[in-house]
Amino acid sequence: MGLLTVLKKMKKKEKEMRLLLLGLDNAGKTTILKRFNGEDIHSISPTLGFNIKTFDHNDYKLNVWDVGGQKSLRSYWRNYFECTDGVIWVVDSADKRRLQDCSVELHSLLLEEQLAGATLLIFANKQDLPGALSPEEIRQVLDLDSIKTHHWRIIKCSALTGENLLEGINWLIKDIGARIFTMD
Repeated sequence: MGLLTVLKKMKKKEKEMRLLLLGLDNAGKTTILKRFNGEDIHSISPTLGFNIKTFDHNDYKLNVWDVGGQKSLRSYWRNYFECTDGVIWVVDSADKRRLQDCSVELHSLLLEEQLAGATLLIFANKQDLPGALSPEEIRQVLDLDSIKTHHWRIIKCSALTGENLLEGINWLIKDIGARIFTMD
């Protein structure tokens, strides 16, 4: 029995998931995490390093790692990849000038061996802002249809209002659960 099998069996018993919350700086990652955890979202500063929050949702224990997205921190992302079940990629839908950088970082991330098989949720955040690109426009700019290595879904949302955050996390949990917690 390999280590991966042992880890999956342990996770199955605990019904625990490890989620990585990534994206460029100022995309809204920490706001999303605080919104999920029921915390105040009116005083958020850039994440220098990472935040970890653990909470229960739909009979699962979720360990969410929110890692800073500044260019100087991106090379450290790989330190958080081990045992990741799902990646939540947050996109600032209103920041058109940085979408190409966003695409490059996302596709680079998906090449990482330690993330092979991880479910990918793309939150098209800041849909409440004027001029925000639609999920379909973001899908094209980020070339999401070329992703064949991961289960993925894009969902429009607003971290500020909470719109569609629950829909996204529920889809992510269901997809991961079907892959990891199925009966042997």
